[in-house]
Amino acid sequence: MTTLPRPTTTLTADDARRIALRAQGLLGAPDRRAGVRGVLRHLGAVQLDTISVLARSHELVPYARLGAVGRKTVEAAYWTGTHAFEYWSHAACILPIEEWPHFAFRRRAYRDRPHWHHDLPDGVYGQVIKQLRAEGPLTATELGGAKKTNDWWDWSGTKVAVERALMYGEVVCVERRGWKRVYDLAERAVPDALLHDELDDTECLRRLVRLAGESLGVGTRADIADYHRLKGEQVDAVIADSGLVPVEVEGWGKPAWADPAALAAPVRGRHRTTLLSPFDSLVWERARTERIFGFTHRLEAYVPKPKRVHGYFAMPVLAGGRLVGRVDPAREGRTLVAKQVTLDGPKAVPAVAQALAEAATWVDCTDVRVERVDASELREPLTRELAVLLG
Repeated sequence: MTTLPRPTTTLTADDARRIALRAQGLLGAPDRRAGVRGVLRHLGAVQLDTISVLARSHELVPYARLGAVGRKTVEAAYWTGTHAFEYWSHAACILPIEEWPHFAFRRRAYRDRPHWHHDLPDGVYGQVIKQLRAEGPLTATELGGAKKTNDWWDWSGTKVAVERALMYGEVVCVERRGWKRVYDLAERAVPDALLHDELDDTECLRRLVRLAGESLGVGTRADIADYHRLKGEQVDAVIADSGLVPVEVEGWGKPAWADPAALAAPVRGRHRTTLLSPFDSLVWERARTERIFGFTHRLEAYVPKPKRVHGYFAMPVLAGGRLVGRVDPAREGRTLVAKQVTLDGPKAVPAVAQALAEAATWVDCTDVRVERVDASELREPLTRELAVLLG
């Protein structure tokens, strides 16, 4: 095992929190000229998910950083031209096209994989590639059907083949159309300069570890591994050569690494006040969120309703560089409904009201209705503050 240098820099917990916020684009002036594509390149990965309450998660992520950017603008930024592709990173993610070479190690691993959940019928893979070459881009339905039955996981042979080709890197998801993947051949969708899998596994991992460190600002081994779902031993093998520097963070109790550029630049600027998607990369790793913010966050969409504590899609509220509450939202016509609100004391009321009012405007709602506040005495002040903001 490589012997790593001892940390020469010690950060306070607040230093680390501010560095992480800036690295995630939530502290300091947003780069509006770079827009949604700039956010994607800055974060390195934007997670996709089927749940849509206010909007889908990949729309909420740029909204949290840029404000009320149009939802059609978000989709166009991701999918118009060769700027992004979809692949398995932290989960199913939209990734900057520049990262295509870095996932060669994962594509090779899929090609060498001995066992799959679905059997691939003889001849179907070749037929799918032939059809895409002649007619693409196409959805699985246009290729011949996505399912054998109505069961979600009962894929047709065509769907099995095209998803296998996606994992191998022969096919790329070039957009989502009504949440369906639209597939095309990688040779058409990926620029020639990036297409070929020339990087060996070690170089792929080294680059992804560096990029994760830059997107996090500062993180533990587990934080860095989790960002693109690497194994701990993969991180260990390359971190000494990644360009990240070891640091000590007071109160973390674990070794950490930081982006040297983040350490060199003073952390200053305005904090964003916003609702965050539960799948936002600032909070998608629970242990890190607890360590940095003292905030226990869990998506409860898949928890039986009687066992939910904060609601189906509780969205953390970020304000002043802290997580100050949660809102479980819904929509009824042009009313944003705050079904359940959790506040970190009376001081959080103005920030939560601001976050709700801005989100309502973004999704073209004219009113906000607050149903339940865990601290019931704060319901009236919150409602009053919202009335002032919404005029």
